[in-house]
Amino acid sequence: MYIDFDKLPDTARVWVYQADRPLSDGEVNTIDESLQLSLGQWAAHGQPLLASAKVVENRFVIVGVDEGYTLPSGCSIDASVRTVQEIGRQIAADFFNRSVAVQAPDGFVQTFALPALKSAVVDGVLTPDTSVFNTLVKTKAELLSDWRIRAADSWLKRYFNSLPV
Repeated sequence: MYIDFDKLPDTARVWVYQADRPLSDGEVNTIDESLQLSLGQWAAHGQPLLASAKVVENRFVIVGVDEGYTLPSGCSIDASVRTVQEIGRQIAADFFNRSVAVQAPDGFVQTFALPALKSAVVDGVLTPDTSVFNTLVKTKAELLSDWRIRAADSWLKRYFNSLPV
């Protein structure tokens, strides 16, 4: 059953999918409609899941499920991944691109491919205080409290620790 994202409990499990490019408002509407339809029918072993989704910053698709209502199964999680993949194919966006998303000084989302991270740190483009979108959050509560974190407080800290003094 699909519900409004704000009505999911803070304990709801979330998955964050990051698009490889900014999404237009029309694409966001398409994603919202597709996910409402799909998640409205989402089930685990025949039991409906209480789920929701939203698009944030025209870049991130966040899917949430209330595990206290019904636990998702591996098969149901796989089905949701396939849904996101299919939406990506429809709008020509890759939601499984491995890059790091940061809040750029102009307020937009900027991404860095993993191979480019070290040089971005060395060149001072990424600093310990750069605001990073934490796509590794596991619950709605973490999403609310730790969605944007300092790069030095993320897994990127190893790049700053390895800088020559």
